[in-house]
Amino acid sequence: MKPALFAVAAAICAWANPAYADTWIDNIEGISVDRDGSVDRFAGLVIDENGRITELLDFGDRPTREIDYRIDGEGRVMMPGFIDAHAHLMGLGLGTLVLDLSETRSLDEALSRIAAYAAAYPDRPWIIGRGWNQETWGLGRFPTAAELDEVVSDRPVWLERVDGHAGWGNSLALQAGDITSRTRDPAGGRIERLSGGAPAGVLVDSAIPLVASHIPPPLPEDRDLALYNAQNILLRHGITAMADMGTTVEDWMTIRRAGDAGWLQVRVMAYADSVDSMLLIGGPRPTQWLYDDRLRLNGVKIYLDGALGSRGAMLKDDYEDDHGNRGLPITSGTQLRNLMSRAALDNFQVAIHAIGDAANADALNAIEELSADYTGDRRWRIEHAQIVDPADISRFGEHGIIASMQPVHQTSDMFMAEARLGNDRLGGAYAWRTILANGGTLAFGTDAPVEPVDPLAGLAVAISRTNAAGQPFGGWRPDETITREQALAAYTANAAYAGFADGRFGRLAPGERADFVFLSADPLLAGPEQIREIRVEETWIAGQRVYDSGLQEPLIERGEPAQVMGR
Repeated sequence: MKPALFAVAAAICAWANPAYADTWIDNIEGISVDRDGSVDRFAGLVIDENGRITELLDFGDRPTREIDYRIDGEGRVMMPGFIDAHAHLMGLGLGTLVLDLSETRSLDEALSRIAAYAAAYPDRPWIIGRGWNQETWGLGRFPTAAELDEVVSDRPVWLERVDGHAGWGNSLALQAGDITSRTRDPAGGRIERLSGGAPAGVLVDSAIPLVASHIPPPLPEDRDLALYNAQNILLRHGITAMADMGTTVEDWMTIRRAGDAGWLQVRVMAYADSVDSMLLIGGPRPTQWLYDDRLRLNGVKIYLDGALGSRGAMLKDDYEDDHGNRGLPITSGTQLRNLMSRAALDNFQVAIHAIGDAANADALNAIEELSADYTGDRRWRIEHAQIVDPADISRFGEHGIIASMQPVHQTSDMFMAEARLGNDRLGGAYAWRTILANGGTLAFGTDAPVEPVDPLAGLAVAISRTNAAGQPFGGWRPDETITREQALAAYTANAAYAGFADGRFGRLAPGERADFVFLSADPLLAGPEQIREIRVEETWIAGQRVYDSGLQEPLIERGEPAQVMGR
């Protein structure tokens, strides 16, 4: 760890210590939302020495016991900290240490940025990056290795697509993976090819490790710094807890180092990247809550299909813009049920990645079948649930299924979804209102770093179905909008419930952790345009302030860390 990082750790540790005193925060516009969307408004709250709420107070009320400290909230809006129900903690952090192409708007702009980055770091054996999106570029195809060779030909280049479901490499990267025209597509993966069969430069889903496994892994100090960066980003956006989807053993140990050292602040509900990792981390059962409710391994994430952007999502019928292709089954139906059974046998929670309508149907079928043998409070999760056959949506209300969805995916993907499926097959696309109406539970997240860490933007999308430019006018399939209260519940109480954290955090209520944010305005009294402009002024966890927008210096400097990656 860098010396500067130790200094920041010491500063955060000062905030991490419990207050050892009862604190009354008064003069606030307090908001809390229950799982059903009902709203509780209050004017003050009392926090005990362990960082838990003991009382909510109405205007004019005083605490029922002696208080050591009183803080004037200055009339500001307080609400529970956001809970990101689906994100990638280390992916977010490691993304700050490599080339970021997420803001590029054309292939030429991306190539120019890649060339400049390679020139700035001539000693790196690999050029690593992420965030490209051929749809945003308007390219109409995948980029090629030859195009990368034109700007970097002296060392391998490997660039992850924005959704993590495809990678783009130059010729040296393909050579490192020994990928030729004779290389077969692996199960659940695809090697994009030129007309003669030679590899074109992009690998999809299960083909990615053919190259990615040869990249020098991050060093432990890289991982520590990446976690610090990720935490800083989350706190800045008011996120006090998150579900980490795809936690590796290395990720788990990085988080544990932070917890042991006292600077882990964001609460992490972890889902292992495989059953093997799940068993190595948890052993015979989900772990206990560690570090005062800041870390727990809940279960495992299982990939069933890929993504729409790389045409890996499993569909019941052919892609409208790629006839003959119905996506990539990363996990077969039999494998899915075997993995789910192994996890459920020891009460680990199962989270299934399913994007296409065929994948969602199979996930629902598997849950229905296994629910007969594995009873009790399972809280089966389907991650993304982007394209669902309307005939299958009613099944989300059965067996306590949680639809873990990301509102901004709708605005990012809406026009691509039209091209991929055609208008006639979009009746169950991002169907938030219909899922709720059929008894399903919505838990919202950002899927960072696939999408920006911005839950307020997600709230705006959920109530409007429009993007930041207000398009399309009236909303894309506006019958699927939900209320502000329902959206806020999905980002707080229901996101906590989805991770077996209900009763610990997620609401501002007696007995729960005092995790909250001060906002510049009330999101329940604002339109989508105004919600996007709301600022997170402060973030508090367990009754301690861990982010203040008024501070001039960030918790972590973002410039230096990029020098350590790629060794």
